[in-house]
Amino acid sequence: MELMFREPEKIFNSIDFISLSEKCMISLIQHDNFQVNVIQVWEQVLKWGIAQNPKLPSDPFSYSKEEFNILKNILQQLIPFIKFFNLSHKEFLDKVYPYKKILPKDLRENLIKHFINQPNNNLEPNRTDEMEIDSIAVQRNLSIEKDYNYNMVVNGTNNIIYRLLNKGIVCKLVNQKVIEFFSDHNINAQEIYNWLLNNQINANSIFLLGYFHYYGIITSLNNEKALNLFIKSSEKDHILAQFFVGCCYKYGYGAIKNDKLAFEYYEKVASKGYSAAQLEIGCSYRNGIGIEKDFKKAICWYEKAATNGNIIAMCNLGSCYINGIVIEKDYNKAFEFYKQSAEGGHTSGITMLGYCYSNGIGTKIDKQKAFELYQNAANLEDKVAQNNLALIVVNNRVIIVVSFILKYAWSLVYFLLD
Repeated sequence: MELMFREPEKIFNSIDFISLSEKCMISLIQHDNFQVNVIQVWEQVLKWGIAQNPKLPSDPFSYSKEEFNILKNILQQLIPFIKFFNLSHKEFLDKVYPYKKILPKDLRENLIKHFINQPNNNLEPNRTDEMEIDSIAVQRNLSIEKDYNYNMVVNGTNNIIYRLLNKGIVCKLVNQKVIEFFSDHNINAQEIYNWLLNNQINANSIFLLGYFHYYGIITSLNNEKALNLFIKSSEKDHILAQFFVGCCYKYGYGAIKNDKLAFEYYEKVASKGYSAAQLEIGCSYRNGIGIEKDFKKAICWYEKAATNGNIIAMCNLGSCYINGIVIEKDYNKAFEFYKQSAEGGHTSGITMLGYCYSNGIGTKIDKQKAFELYQNAANLEDKVAQNNLALIVVNNRVIIVVSFILKYAWSLVYFLLD
């Protein structure tokens, strides 16, 4: 407390400031001797808030409604002490606006009005009429804010696609999440598409327009346009675009099918640590697609992808251990990999975990648990789980019928003899 009184900045800028209590943080911000730039205060307060819940992402574009609410509750006592109105227009747009949902509604609206009406220093010098200057400033700032919002949506959508594919979520579910993201944030997909057509300004916007064409979102499906846009974005070293170029060549979307070229693109992205591409490299080695079969290398790439959190790679590793492909059979490891995959939500992982419980592979036999897992996977449209579930139902009915016959067989015999 003595150091805080004498040199509050030292504590505020220390590595361990995130361990301070909320009360100490408020005392620091309010302190008379505290001479720190407002934007630095905001950035440190954000850093402190995010550190209080390690599950919160550092990137606001990937926040869900629930995550915004969590951060809002953490910082609600600190926000009133931050002098937002002393920020520059650019500082507000770049650093505060992405987190607008954690600000109280009245403060948020007042800040937006304040910064929209803030004079623009880049106006032409020959304009002297104050009303005209204010009008131009408002129009320009509204335009800036609109473009900024669209950029936020584009960046946020890219982050969602990147994160989910990297985890191993199937494309159908990724698209559902993108649509949910638009819905949760009241985003009009048609407006985003129209804006993208006229604002091919960076790798993210180029890729997303390609993504819209690739899946026929808002516009008609056009693989050739999609591939051209992916290639253009990939030349700017956009990881997702490079990955999708590989997909286009693998499946022959928008170009002649070329397994070797697909492998080269996947390899380029895999070397950057993207697990979705590492999984594809593993599958290529396992099946000899675009490269010679090499089970050892396949397992090596599956392990890299699994280490990076890919739930499909985890399931594939489980299959390698359960079948003893190249490596020695290990039912315990198979069970653990299936369990991790299932916990991540991969339908095949859920099904195979049910199979382990049904047959006592790496765990004790638990038919009820197996049934529940098959049911969960079947609800997610996993064909194997649906088949296994049907077999269980049929077998149970046969057992019931046989039991009934055995139970009343002697009665039937006596009846016939009588």
